[in-house]
Amino acid sequence: MPLSFGPTHFAPVLAEMAHEHPQLQIHTSYSDRFVDLIAEGFDCAIRVGYLQDSNLIAKRVGPIYGKLVASPDYIKTQGSPQTPDELVTHQALMQGTEAWQFMDGDKIVTVQPQGRFKADNATALAAAAVAGLGIAWLPDCITYEHVASGALIPIMTRYPPPSAGAYVIRPPGQHPARKVRVLTEMLIKSFELNPYLWGLSR
Repeated sequence: MPLSFGPTHFAPVLAEMAHEHPQLQIHTSYSDRFVDLIAEGFDCAIRVGYLQDSNLIAKRVGPIYGKLVASPDYIKTQGSPQTPDELVTHQALMQGTEAWQFMDGDKIVTVQPQGRFKADNATALAAAAVAGLGIAWLPDCITYEHVASGALIPIMTRYPPPSAGAYVIRPPGQHPARKVRVLTEMLIKSFELNPYLWGLSR
């Protein structure tokens, strides 16, 4: 599961599962890299964002909302983009070479941002944004405390990113193992009962 907020958001569900099923052995791995489930022997993975096409089976357990954010210092010195086209003149804080998508009414607009600071972890990107290094597109559950304190400011709010999702991914097969099915059901329940935890109070 993701290192960015797996230990804070997903780990409590795994702990509850261990309590409810004392005979079950649970081994978890926290990483923002994409693991090979079959080669590395995992029963399932939790992935967050927009899924790429693959032969794996995915079950969506909840929505993940995000927004563009920047620090007050960055906005003061570099300005704030008002449209997706203006983003290309700004420093973007990214995981790699990913494209960013935004909603313009019912249309999706895709932008290829550029930036000199990259990290494979959303928490690290949030810290870089707070430090004024650029603009980040991050999940609300990573940024809500920074936004609440004023350390980060939502920008370009007229063009929100489309909502992403949290998914339980498993290798292909006719039926999921019972342990995977139970975990999936518990995660769905967690999203429904604790929307504030995921930054879903909108």
